[in-house]
Amino acid sequence: MRFTGLVIDGEGKVKQLLDRKDKRPERPDYKEDGKGRTLIPGLIDAHGHVMDLGFQLMLLDLSGTTSLADAQAAIRAYAAENPEMPWIIGFGWNQEKWGLGRFPTAAELDAAVPNRPVWLQRVDGHAGWANSAAMASAGITPASKAPEGGRIEMADGKPSGVFVDAAMALVDKAKPKPLARDLDRALLLAQAKLLEQGVTTITDMGTTIADWQAYRRAGDRKRLTVRILSYGGDIENMAIIAGGEPTPWLYDDRLRMVGVKLYLDGALGSRGAWLKAPYADAPGQKGLPLLTPAQLRNKMVRASMDKFQVAIHAIGDAANDEALGAIADLTADLPGERRWRIEHAQVIDPADLPRFAQLKVVASMQPIHQPSDRLMAETRLGPDRLAGAYAWRSLEKAGVRLAFGSDVPVESANPFPGIAAAISRTDAGGQPFGGWRPEEAVSRETALDGFTRTAAFAGFAEDRLGTLMPGMRADFLILDADPLLASPDDIRRMVPLETWIGGSRYYKKGG
Repeated sequence: MRFTGLVIDGEGKVKQLLDRKDKRPERPDYKEDGKGRTLIPGLIDAHGHVMDLGFQLMLLDLSGTTSLADAQAAIRAYAAENPEMPWIIGFGWNQEKWGLGRFPTAAELDAAVPNRPVWLQRVDGHAGWANSAAMASAGITPASKAPEGGRIEMADGKPSGVFVDAAMALVDKAKPKPLARDLDRALLLAQAKLLEQGVTTITDMGTTIADWQAYRRAGDRKRLTVRILSYGGDIENMAIIAGGEPTPWLYDDRLRMVGVKLYLDGALGSRGAWLKAPYADAPGQKGLPLLTPAQLRNKMVRASMDKFQVAIHAIGDAANDEALGAIADLTADLPGERRWRIEHAQVIDPADLPRFAQLKVVASMQPIHQPSDRLMAETRLGPDRLAGAYAWRSLEKAGVRLAFGSDVPVESANPFPGIAAAISRTDAGGQPFGGWRPEEAVSRETALDGFTRTAAFAGFAEDRLGTLMPGMRADFLILDADPLLASPDDIRRMVPLETWIGGSRYYKKGG
């Protein structure tokens, strides 16, 4: 909407929105002249990883590399610039983007840094790439066995250097743990980036105890600016942090632990997503269920009995089928509004689409994944299994509520390219012409709703966030164009002129 005035009460809540024809109060608690610019509610990322974003900004980031050689050069340069680091740790590699056609190897990492451990997470966070020094530090040998729910990539009878899903823990346990000051710095960096991109609330999927302590330290010191809806990374973290029920809202509605995230499968790019039929490009593989049916249901019951919300990571069609089956099994015995969430819901058997609505499941999806994953998804699934892939419009038509996010740092937290992808099904270059499976595009109103009202609803926060009705928290953005009218290309290029949270301005472009 076009914004000319906003009145905010002393608690940082909306008191009145003013149009051009409205009479200005003589002594408002707060009034800002928008000069005809566009005001929208603060954008909510329904699925991200706050501390991972912060560490991505601190550590080696390979997301911009376009080839293995490019990545090796970046790794070599980073190691030379940081000689004091005992381990080189980073994120963001993607063998599909490199056109490699296979996973990279420890030997290729040794060629860049042979004398220090190097450990790099894949862009989706579901695989890690280690050099020989890192594997030696972790005690990895040809006899090492992957834990349940994980896979060690092998070559010539020995670990090749890539560890998928649960097998990543074999190397993770050996790397140095970050200090509290590292976490604090990562949080400040993450918040600054989110504010710059117009994200006023983020749903943190997989909060650890150390993460929560960093959030509390920031809140105690009045440095917690962005609102964080937290979901524990496992049942134990959730219970230790929150106790026997979701936490109250803390720090003027800046922080709350709402529930728990459960991992049911891995990612499509690392072939960890659990599929009903084998991968088209790896006929012997169907992916990895990370929980047995009994384990999944046990965890869901444990959380739900204490009124915690359950968010289930499910990417493959078999994982989505299993998640829906577990929800159906438990719904009758767990009365009340559960707002079950399925995170990602990337590949769904078309026969399962109506079940989301029947079970009142919130589909928490990331539109920006579709243009990033398009070619890889075609390769992994083949042309005949794409009907339920990234099926936003089909879910909406079935009556499903769509909450949208970014999965940052897998993708940028910037919500505007996500909105553009949702309405166009094209990438930053406008490809493919006309959109990829364009029948699954959604309207501008649905896209914006997914990043505002429904994203708040998905985290039981719609009573205070997601809209600018009187009584709601005054979180808003000032833009120089209207996303409900602009072209997808213009939306992609949008940046907030100002970002406000709780009636206070925390970011001004160029300021």
